Amino acid sequence: MKLPENLAPYRFCVSPLLKNKPELVSKAQEVYAILREKYSNVTWDDSGNIGKRYRKQDEIGTPKCVVVDFDTLDDDSVTVRDRDTTEQVRVKISEL
Repeated sequence: MKLPENLAPYRFCVSPLLKNKPELVSKAQEVYAILREKYSNVTWDDSGNIGKRYRKQDEIGTPKCVVVDFDTLDDDSVTVRDRDTTEQVRVKISEL
């Protein structure tokens, strides 16, 4: 669903790549807290695999999905996926 960003129920969805890795979950919670300070409409999703999460957020209309993966622990960057283009880019957490 290609809702305009200002009409989407959530602006961002934050997810750890794997919910059973405490280090990923902890870092994802930090990213979630940072985004919640700036934006009120941020959601958390750690159910199912990453593909199913993307699909669910696409159906809801969430424009950007932010994923914390193992590279995040090394370079402090996250993967940001765009709903409309499905393009994924690496972004420093400080630049979110």
